[in-house]
Amino acid sequence: MTDPNPAAAGRFTFPGTEITVNRMGFGAMQLAGPHVFGEPADPAEARAVLREAVALGINHIDTSDFYGPYVTNRLIREALAPYPADLTLVSKIGAYRNDHGEWLLSLDTDFLRRSVMENLERLGLEQVPIINLRIGGPGDDVVAPMRAMRAFQDEGLIGHIGISTVTPDQLARARDVAPVVCVQNMYNIVQRGDDAMIDALAEDGIAYVPYFPLGGFSPLQSEGLNGVATRLGTSAQQVALAWLLQRSPNILPIPGTSRRSHLRQNIAAASLVLPTEELRLLNGLAGAR
Repeated sequence: MTDPNPAAAGRFTFPGTEITVNRMGFGAMQLAGPHVFGEPADPAEARAVLREAVALGINHIDTSDFYGPYVTNRLIREALAPYPADLTLVSKIGAYRNDHGEWLLSLDTDFLRRSVMENLERLGLEQVPIINLRIGGPGDDVVAPMRAMRAFQDEGLIGHIGISTVTPDQLARARDVAPVVCVQNMYNIVQRGDDAMIDALAEDGIAYVPYFPLGGFSPLQSEGLNGVATRLGTSAQQVALAWLLQRSPNILPIPGTSRRSHLRQNIAAASLVLPTEELRLLNGLAGAR
């Protein structure tokens, strides 16, 4: 296996900021218990994963107070505080979990403010470098919650604003209210609905952070992906991550895991260069059913 090097795929500077990160990041969601609810089976290993990630050069960690809930932020603080100067923590607000583990959404201003304050407290920060506003669906208003986000930014609680689960129209309206430094939507080698958005964001220097990067494939798509991996002597997961990194320079993958061995495999994808012929085959998987 190639030595894991998060910087191998290059670095990215969020627009209008001094925040520069390695393009391969880490998503903390999988550090919580099953279905992202409750405590992890092995808290010591979860903290070890975080320390290993930073030791290997990961300097972009994505998290949220509603992972667990409250579990991943607590683990991050326990494992990594005081934080390295170059580490960027990105959180997300706009949702919460009830006692049954259900995912519930809220864009109420008071709820958003409380969420920001809870993220600050649990992470042990005076300001969260970037917070993503999680929109519920294409019919949701983004103007009012973005005005709240702008107010939190003006107060110094948030460094910069991202937005998640949005349509191009919602994104445009959000950007009319405040600068947006990143978009976090579902996207992977076969879920390609945001292709045009990614290209437009790249022109504006805005980061695109794909979630669900390794799932939702049909058997035919998985067969094609596995074939490429076999020919390259690597794993299907590494190929899928490498494809994202080669798709556009503004894409910042944040694959997550709760095991150090898996962490190293994910990071090694940053060094994997996909040949032209294999890229052509992979690009065609989106239409394979």
